[in-house]
Amino acid sequence: MTNSPQPIVRPEDALAELLDGNRRFVAGEPLHGHEVAAAASVSGGQQPQAVILGCIDSRVPLEAIFDQTFGSICVVRSGGHVVDRAVLGSVGFAVSALNVSLIMVLGHVRCGAVDATINSLRTGDKPDGDVGYLVEEIAPAAEAVGLDDPDVSTKAMREHVTRTVRRMREIAGVPEAVAAGRVSIAGAVYDLDTGLVTLLD
Repeated sequence: MTNSPQPIVRPEDALAELLDGNRRFVAGEPLHGHEVAAAASVSGGQQPQAVILGCIDSRVPLEAIFDQTFGSICVVRSGGHVVDRAVLGSVGFAVSALNVSLIMVLGHVRCGAVDATINSLRTGDKPDGDVGYLVEEIAPAAEAVGLDDPDVSTKAMREHVTRTVRRMREIAGVPEAVAAGRVSIAGAVYDLDTGLVTLLD
């Protein structure tokens, strides 16, 4: 079974759908469940409306918190939503090949990768191996906030989201898509306690 092509979703409509889905999630009124029939209905093709870059934190399942069903969003996850070539390529593919109209970078409160970075900067004890890469990538955001700030964890996470949004604008083809109004980029934060997603200015 194949799906007939659907019109490409406008960036503002893609963002509105995610935020509406988050409101349904917070209200305990989700429309979508993870049923095999829903998976089968889109097995012949996909036309997602957004790609979301988020953290690997097990408390932040992106399809659930935005109440999205199979085929509606692409998900890219890494520790502290840190960017590498695979992440950049994945987002670029979603834009160029799958025609998503929204790129969202989603951070969350009490992020373990951000807290580990702050601890590393304070103690001078950098993790070995690839975990150290996460710290290196998040460190500029923490340093920009200042390690003496009493709310450094939350502020550094928000700063890291903002910096990651800027990185999204450097992906091949994305600046042109943004300039043409075909794609928009949003930064947002998820609250672990309330379930609410808030857009950053």
